[in-house]
Amino acid sequence: MIKVTRLNDAVMVVNVEKIQSLQATPDTVITFTNHDKLMVKEPLEEISQRIVEYRRAVNCRPVDGENIGQSLHRQRVD
Repeated sequence: MIKVTRLNDAVMVVNVEKIQSLQATPDTVITFTNHDKLMVKEPLEEISQRIVEYRRAVNCRPVDGENIGQSLHRQRVD
């Protein structure tokens, strides 16, 4: 989950796993997998960076430059 700021200055948290695409129009438009759209104040590059940081933090998916063959899920260590 990442925080974003709507155009009316309301802060909300969105589920990164449900984001389908980002577009600069010039405001940033987030399109979700259900085709809902959300316009936010943060620039596209900032949202992209937050997504990369989130994915690295939870280690759920490889990001640019990482080995695609890595496991998509954390392995349990007993």
